[in-house]
Amino acid sequence: MSDSAQPRVFLVVVDETEEHRLAVHYAARRAAHTGGRLALLYVVEPAELQQWMAIEELARAERREAAEELLQRLCEEIAPVAGSMPMVYIREGRRRDELLALIAEEPSISILVLAAGTGPEGPGPLITYLAGKPVARLRIPITIIPGGLSLEEVDALS
Repeated sequence: MSDSAQPRVFLVVVDETEEHRLAVHYAARRAAHTGGRLALLYVVEPAELQQWMAIEELARAERREAAEELLQRLCEEIAPVAGSMPMVYIREGRRRDELLALIAEEPSISILVLAAGTGPEGPGPLITYLAGKPVARLRIPITIIPGGLSLEEVDALS
């Protein structure tokens, strides 16, 4: 890699689902194998009820604190696999909007890695959304990890 070449950045959207760990693990191994970096995005989504401002502010602060704790644990766990400490982004808003905004703002992001849900509701709202018209506007490829894989199977793929 030349001095001017930026390392590939593998972006993973982190949430409360179990399958996001597969995407993180896959992206960490790919980053380590390619001399790239891992980036984690957590989006604190607004609550449905906005009319109770004081309660909403407290709830928002609690959701952000929970996001920070989750990301800290995840970074400590995955940094040895990735070969470096992941870059961390915490945004507030609608997940899909914040994801697209981050990709547009950060030219270093090279690949989006998502894990598909295994439940009857489908692969997940983000994958469903991105598989539609927005995929044509993305400037980076998307890698989708099947949510039913084991970590050993993810290791074999990465």
